[in-house]
Amino acid sequence: MPWERSINVRSAMLRGLRGRCPHCGTGRLFYRYLKVSPVCEACGIDLDRYPSDDGPAYFTILLVGHLIIIPILLLPIVWQAPPAIIVPMVVVPLIALTLIILPRTKGAVIGLLYALKVHRDDAALHTADRPE
Repeated sequence: MPWERSINVRSAMLRGLRGRCPHCGTGRLFYRYLKVSPVCEACGIDLDRYPSDDGPAYFTILLVGHLIIIPILLLPIVWQAPPAIIVPMVVVPLIALTLIILPRTKGAVIGLLYALKVHRDDAALHTADRPE
């Protein structure tokens, strides 16, 4: 297959991070907010075969937690101000940053899966997915 050539992990992840096809870097990775295009419009690679599953959500929670929650908990004003002021000041940036980071994280994970040649067809190889 033409897309089975080896690619640098870093460049594939950066292409995915930008929302581009990890193979060619020109086609769009998503056709909606988090919906992966079935096929790249530029090079024709099957993008749907790289299962990102729950990985992007975990990485996004980890990133946002470290960028927003930990600094907020270290500020003394959080413990002194009324909750009616603090909650909106925390929740709005939390939601905004999560919505900004999530598609980029998903693109990077798909780029990593592409570079490592991990396909949806490989699920049968894992013992946790194998029927008893």
